[in-house]
Amino acid sequence: MTILSLSDIAVEFGATTLLRNVTMTVSAGERWGIVGRNGAGKTTLFELIAGTLEPSAGVVARQPGLRVAMLDQYRDFGDARTVWDAAALGYREVMALEADLARQGDRLAELGEMVTPEDLERYGHDQERFAHAGGYDFHARVDKVLQGLGFDAEESKVRDVAGLSGGERGRIGLAAQLAAPADLVLLDEPTNHLDLETIGWLKDYLGEFGETVLVISHDRAFLDDTVDHVLHISAGTAAAYRGGYSAFVTQREERRLALERQVAQQRKQIAKEEDYIRRNIAGRMSAQAKGRRAKLARLPRLSPPPGESEAMTLRLEASERGGDQVLVTEHLDVAIGTRPLIRDFTAVARRGDVIALVGPNGAGKTTLISTLLGARLPTRGAARLGSAITAEWFRQDLAQVPPDRSLYDCIADLRPTWARGPIQNHLGCFGFSGDDVLRSTSVLSGGERARLALAMMMLGHANLLVLDEPTNHLDVESIEALEDAIDDYDGTVLLVSHDRAFLRELATRVWAFDGTRLEDYGGTFIEWEVHARDRARSRAAELGRQNAASRVAARTSEQRAGEQRRLDEEGRRAAKREASAREREVHEAERSIAELEAALADPALHVGGADAAKRAGRLDSELKAARRALDAAMTRWNEAVEALAN
Repeated sequence: MTILSLSDIAVEFGATTLLRNVTMTVSAGERWGIVGRNGAGKTTLFELIAGTLEPSAGVVARQPGLRVAMLDQYRDFGDARTVWDAAALGYREVMALEADLARQGDRLAELGEMVTPEDLERYGHDQERFAHAGGYDFHARVDKVLQGLGFDAEESKVRDVAGLSGGERGRIGLAAQLAAPADLVLLDEPTNHLDLETIGWLKDYLGEFGETVLVISHDRAFLDDTVDHVLHISAGTAAAYRGGYSAFVTQREERRLALERQVAQQRKQIAKEEDYIRRNIAGRMSAQAKGRRAKLARLPRLSPPPGESEAMTLRLEASERGGDQVLVTEHLDVAIGTRPLIRDFTAVARRGDVIALVGPNGAGKTTLISTLLGARLPTRGAARLGSAITAEWFRQDLAQVPPDRSLYDCIADLRPTWARGPIQNHLGCFGFSGDDVLRSTSVLSGGERARLALAMMMLGHANLLVLDEPTNHLDVESIEALEDAIDDYDGTVLLVSHDRAFLRELATRVWAFDGTRLEDYGGTFIEWEVHARDRARSRAAELGRQNAASRVAARTSEQRAGEQRRLDEEGRRAAKREASAREREVHEAERSIAELEAALADPALHVGGADAAKRAGRLDSELKAARRALDAAMTRWNEAVEALAN
C-alpha cells in the first residue's frame, strides 16, 4: 500500500533550482536510503515529505492521517524534566490521558454506588482511546530504545535532562524519534556519534521495526544492512534503485554505461543521417533528404549521464620517513580522576600500520589519544613517539579549525609564503572555489569544516596521522576520496571511526577496548569483527553456563534448605511431642504425690495398730519416691521445653 508519493517535484530558492523532476513512491514497510553529496538536497527532501516545506512545483501526496516522525521535532525537549520524559515526547498526549484515567479511577472509587452511567461511559471511552494509542505498550517501547542507545531506563526516570552532554542529547533525540508512534520515520544521519555496538543495535532494531523508514546516511555498511531501496540525489534530480547500497552502486554503474551506449549509438545514427542529408539535399534525392531532415529535427535527443563536480582531491604525504617504531606504550595506565580507563597497555605501532581504535562511547578513546600525543600525562607507565615522528591530529570536534577566520586565512597562516593562486588552488581541491574562500569559518557547515580541516592537515606532511571520527560530516564521495588518500599514504594512521565500511577498507590492525583492558589485535578489522563475534559468543556461552550452574546451585541450595526445613519441622514436632509427654509425666507425678499425701493425712491411719503403722511407713516411702520421680520429671520437662525453644 502506497503511503507517500512525490510527483515531478521541484524546489527553487530564488533563481537557484535545487531539485527538479523528483519522483518516488514509498509503500508501507519499505526502508529507503537517501544518498548524495553534501548540499544536494537530501534534508530538503525530508522537509518536503514532513510538510515543513512546500515544493515550487509538483505534488507531494501522503496517506490520510499519515504520522511522520522527523528528528527536528525532538531536538527541543520542551518541558521534559527527566531523560525518560524526553525520550517519551511522542507520547505526551498518551501520558496526559494516563494521568487523567488515574484521576477518574480515584474519583469512581470515592463515589462508590453514587457513580453515574455518564461517569462509567466516559471512563470506558478513555480506556479505549488509551489502548488504541499504545498506552499499554509505550513504557516498554521507550525503555527498550533507551537501553539500546546506551541509557539505563530506570536511571533515566530520575536523571535530569538538563545535565546531558551534546552527544547524549543527540542520542535522546534519536530515542524519542524511534520510540514515537509514527507510520513514517525520517532519520537524518542517525549513526553519527554512535559507537559500533550501538549502531549494531540500531540495525537490529530497524530490522524489527514495523514502520516505514527513510534514512539519510553516509554509512555504507549501515545502509547495506538496513535498506531495501536507495534514492540517489545527483545533479539536481533523483533516481530510485532497488536493494541496498552495494546493489545501488552496481545498478548505477550499469545504468550509466547503458545510457552512455545509447547516447553513443544515437549520435552515430544522427551523424549518419546528417551525412546523407548533406550529400543529397541538392540532388535528385532531395525530397528524401528533406524528409529525413524533418524526421531528424523531431527526434528527441538523449542526454549523457548527468555529471557531478569532482570529489575533493586529497593527497597525504609525509615529509620524512621517520623511525620504524612510530608510537610506543609501556605498561600504560590512563584515568580520569579516580575512574580508570586503561590499565597496563603495552604496544608498538610500526611504520605503515593503519590501526583502528574501537570501543564504546565513553570508553576513553579521545583521552587515550591525548595521552599518546603528550597532551595529558598518563596515570602510570609511558607513551612516547618514535624518532623523527611528527603527528597531525584530526579532532572529532574540529577544534583545529580556527574560529572566525576566512578559509583563505586558515591556509595562508600555514603557508605564509604562498601567493593567492596556490592558496585558492589548494582550497579548490576541497570544493571551495571563487568567493567561497573568503567565507568565515564560523558559518561553515559540518561537512565544510571537516573538508577544511583535511585541507589544513594535508599541509602538515606528518608521518603519523591521528583521525578521530573523520567521516562524521563527509558525504560518501568524500569518504571514498579519504580512503584512497589513506591507502596511498606511506606513514602510520591511528583511526577512530564508527563507519564499518571505512574501517574494513583500511585497518590492518585493531586496538579494541575491553573494559579497562586495551586489546592489541594483529589482524584486519574484518578479521577482528569475526574474532569479536566469536569472543562475544564464547562469553555468552560461558555466562550461560555460569548462570545455569548458578541456577543448579540455587536449586540444590533451595532443596537442601527445604530438606533442612522439613527436618527442622519434624524435629520441632518431635520436641513438642516430647515436651507434652514430659509435662504429662509431671502432672502424673504431682497427682501421685497428692494421693499419697491425702492417704497419709487420713486420721484413721493413725489410730490403728501395727498394720496401720506398717501401712503408714509404706505410704511415706512411696511419697518420697514420688517426689523424686517428680523432680526427675520436672528436669526432663524443662529440658524438653528448652529444646523446643531452641
